[in-house]
Parts: sequence; structure tokens; C-alpha cells
Amino acid sequence: MRIPFTLTFTLALVLAGCSSTNTTATNSPKLSKDVEQAVKSKITSDPRTQDAKIGVSADADKNEVTLSGTVYTEATRTNAVNLAKAAEPGAQVIDKIEVKPGDIPKNAYTEDMARAERVKATDNGDKVGNSLEDAWIHTKISAKLISESATPARKINIDVMNGVVSLRGNVDNIQAKQEAGRVAMDTDGVKRVNNFLKVTAG
Repeated sequence: MRIPFTLTFTLALVLAGCSSTNTTATNSPKLSKDVEQAVKSKITSDPRTQDAKIGVSADADKNEVTLSGTVYTEATRTNAVNLAKAAEPGAQVIDKIEVKPGDIPKNAYTEDMARAERVKATDNGDKVGNSLEDAWIHTKISAKLISESATPARKINIDVMNGVVSLRGNVDNIQAKQEAGRVAMDTDGVKRVNNFLKVTAG
């Protein structure tokens, strides 16, 4: 009778061991692809970021999530970062998103963006008309002038009224004046450019 009892007891221990091993296996750490999917789902399900082209990569071992891509507004970037943090609490979110307002197509430009642009324009001493297109034109020209090394964007005021652009301020040379005028005229929707820039040496 002792042998069967011992065998039964041993089998019970082995089965218990298998059971605990299975439990441990189901508690395995998250995989990087699972983290990426969770963050992507959070970003694409939010109306503020669902149309943004944001790349997500994750390193589950380091507890890091990296966001990349290009967006049109600072608000979109901030929302994307906050959503990533909410999707993976405790993870370090590395923000590599670029904000390029000058790349925004007209059909993606909203009234909220236009209002924000008018406030920024007023703070810089610029005048922008009430139409969505005027605000869009101002956004495009401002971004272009900032990215052009030949044009000192911070010294140039840009007024946009009914598609007519007026450039005011001072530049260092005639080439900078001509380049600013060309950049403005090459912007979609611009009907005419009044180049009032003054060339001041030094």
C-alpha cells in the first residue's frame, strides 16, 4: 500500500509544479509590438490626432516609446505625447515629432488653426483678414520665410488681406527683399504682393 500512496503523492507534486509553471508563463512581460499597438490605437482613436501621420516604436525592455513623424500644429504634437503616456503609464515617451505648419494643405486647415494664427500674427505686429484662406496664406508664408536662410523672417511683417500680401520691415540687402517677395508670390492663393521691405545696410 505504501508504493501506490507515494506514487500518488509524487504525481500530485508534479502536477502542482506544472500548474505553477503555466501561471508564470501567462504573466510574461509585455512585448514591444504590443506596446506599439496600444499607443497607436490610443492616438488613432482620438479625433485630435486620428488624421496625423505619427509613427510609433517601442522598446519594452527599456520601457520606452518613441513618437516620430510630422504634424501641422504644436497642439497635435502635445496631444499625441499625452495620449502615448496615457496608453502606457510609467513609460518614457521620446518625442521626435516635427511641427511643420507650412506643410499643411488648405483642405486640412481649420477655423481653430486660423484663430490661433491670427493671435500669433497680431502678437508679431502682422494683420490677417478674417477669411480662412488669409490665415492659411499667412501660415504658409511665415513658415517658408523662417525656413529660408536668405530671408530674416523675424524682421519681416506679413499682412494678408483678401489674398493680397504686404511685406513690411527691414532686410540687409536687395537679394533678401527680392527673395521674400518671390516666396510670398509663389504661395497658393496669393493674388498680389506689395513689397514694402526696406534695405538697410548693417
